[in-house]
Amino acid sequence: MLEKLVNGFESFLFRHRGWVITLFALLTVFLGYQASQLKMDAAFVKNIPLNHSYMQTYLKHQKDFGGANSIMVAVEDTRGNIFNPEFFDALKNVHDQLFFIPGVDRAQVKSIYSPSTRFTEVVEDGFAGGPVIPSEFVNDAQGLEIVRDNIEKAGIVGRLIAEDYSAAMVSAQLMDFDPQTNAPLDTIAFAAKLESELRGKFETDTIKVHIIGFAKMAGDVADGAKGVVLFFLIAIAITAVMVFLFSRSLVLTLLPLACSLIAVVWQLGLLTVVGFGLDPMSILVPFLVFAIGVSHGVQIINAVRQRVLDGQATKAAAASAFRSLLVPGGVALLSDTVGFITLLAIDIGIIRELAISASLGVAVIIFTNLILLPVVISFFDIKTKEDAGRAERAQAFWKPFSVFANLKVAVVVVLATLGLYGLGLKGAADMKIGDLQGGAPALHADSRYNQDTFFITDHFSITTDVMTVIVEAFPEACTYHDVLERIGEFEWQVGNTVGVESTASLASVARKVNAGFNEGNPKWEVLPRNTASLVQAVGQIPTTSGLLNADCSVMPVYFFLKDHKAETIEHVIAKSKAVAEKLNTDKVQFKLASGPVGVMAATNEAVAEAQTPMMLYVYGAVFVLCLLSFRSLRATVAVILPLYVVSTLAQALMAKLEIGLAVSTLPVIALGVGIGVDYGIYILSTMAVKLRDGMAVQQAYLEALQERGSAVIFTGLTLAIGVSTWFFSALKFQMDMGILLTFMFLVNMLGAIIILPALTALFWPKRR
Repeated sequence: MLEKLVNGFESFLFRHRGWVITLFALLTVFLGYQASQLKMDAAFVKNIPLNHSYMQTYLKHQKDFGGANSIMVAVEDTRGNIFNPEFFDALKNVHDQLFFIPGVDRAQVKSIYSPSTRFTEVVEDGFAGGPVIPSEFVNDAQGLEIVRDNIEKAGIVGRLIAEDYSAAMVSAQLMDFDPQTNAPLDTIAFAAKLESELRGKFETDTIKVHIIGFAKMAGDVADGAKGVVLFFLIAIAITAVMVFLFSRSLVLTLLPLACSLIAVVWQLGLLTVVGFGLDPMSILVPFLVFAIGVSHGVQIINAVRQRVLDGQATKAAAASAFRSLLVPGGVALLSDTVGFITLLAIDIGIIRELAISASLGVAVIIFTNLILLPVVISFFDIKTKEDAGRAERAQAFWKPFSVFANLKVAVVVVLATLGLYGLGLKGAADMKIGDLQGGAPALHADSRYNQDTFFITDHFSITTDVMTVIVEAFPEACTYHDVLERIGEFEWQVGNTVGVESTASLASVARKVNAGFNEGNPKWEVLPRNTASLVQAVGQIPTTSGLLNADCSVMPVYFFLKDHKAETIEHVIAKSKAVAEKLNTDKVQFKLASGPVGVMAATNEAVAEAQTPMMLYVYGAVFVLCLLSFRSLRATVAVILPLYVVSTLAQALMAKLEIGLAVSTLPVIALGVGIGVDYGIYILSTMAVKLRDGMAVQQAYLEALQERGSAVIFTGLTLAIGVSTWFFSALKFQMDMGILLTFMFLVNMLGAIIILPALTALFWPKRR
């Protein structure tokens, strides 16, 4: 039945070749125009699992206490002392400029120039205080001395002022939209404005500007992602040379490259049609689409070339190649597509968009490389020299490889594979979930962004690595001693966890205020049990401090962490959960978690939860498609087992190279499995026909290698060489993906050449 359908489809296509090419040309023009409208998109909300409980808490209270999408700008005096007129002019300019950049929540801009940054001191008559920068401030030696005193009284050293007085901080929260256009905030354009309007305007020989935050990181990643175009061109050049060496024909070199580029154009155009942009992570997908397209195109030109060498006319050879490869190629590409679709199970927007982008790209290859390519080839008169010794040389080359299908050798191969699997399983157990390096994991340690991060971390006690636990209570809850006592206990227990640098909450600030009402005596740095005294202490803390909301029913507790490494976050989150469980009551609930670290924790947990289901979905989809294609359980298992071993070894490699399982690396395993299955399908589809005809396993494998082996090895090497260029990327996550994909492409190819025939020898023991 299937054979009749394929033959009928082939007959229809090759009878109407002109109309087929015209249709493809029109679609390419339309989708090419759509691709030209594609824009970069790096929205913050795409990077977080919105349905996670932490993110529900984050979104619920974002309006009152800001979100995780913040910017920190440290203005440094390279001479080591900020108390000079030049520095204070620069700091004021940075504060004012940041205040007026569209997309900044102006109410949340904070520095010593903010009116809400105040100092309080105990005097004979009680309290005295005011803004750190007084309204009558004059930027001279006397005015700076007054400001120095106010800074020390305000207790902001380490937060808004560097601990060594070499820099000052300006921080801000960002809105989700641009107030000028009401459109979603263009994060990449915003990052460019930060660079041009802050660093570009105010950085001098003595003044340095350090900028960190999600928006700036996204901008730097987008700048680094522009280098992908160069890698794409290099990959095309390398692939073109390798295809020419393989085909020995200029026509058979240019046509698969052209059809693969058409697949990329279709994929980018379809993204615009479905309303998506191209974010920095999925910008790598077009390269993979091109590489996968070439790999399947090589199978077509290999089949055509062999048939032409056997004496067939080009049109007949193309039609025959189409008939023989449509089903195995289609199954391989459908396996790739379904494998990528399984990434939709992960509740993170950026991964879901990558899944859709990759799925669209691989799906169109079915049309551009399995249908269009053979039809186009049929118009050309392929000239190849008759080579009488070709078959003999091919048999002599592949015969040593056929021993892997010998039963005795197969037993050794399978035992060795089990040993490798055991080592891989042991190594994979050490794989961590989350980021394993400080700074932005998407960028190299020597990048400007990470250097800025390290500067701020070294000179301030607070960074963007802050976790906020939201305490939900009842109106006027902060006037009850037992409520604030619980908050204080929670802050103290979690604050003394390894990895927490400093803390802040309404309870700890109220203690200091109470001491101030009692002549600053440290003995009185406690929470008053008397309601009137407690109201007096809390009443001095405004809602603009971010420590309470308007009716005092919600009070955040801030934990500033030393870094956002996976181990640190996991340790602090575990402690917070344990303490919250002890202190929660019906009326007072400690809700995790907001702030940048809360987002990272939610992301890490989403990745951890998705890891096993994703692998089950990927292998389940590949299993079903292979079973439908081969109609043999033994054949299906023979294809899938090598893939599983290689996936385990890849996880062990990640642990060895200290590459954490994160948003950027989680899809790699699915990509590797989806693409790696192609090798086995092409080889076993050829073997299956011969085995059904009663041929011995070793002979069937030898003939399959003679027919498809060269193309399989060529494909593995081409894919691996292409992604290996990513080792030199300015983006660390792209380098990590390049390492893992190179490993998986090569080892999956070796698995199809070595392990798969060994398994077939064991599964068909009577075919000797």
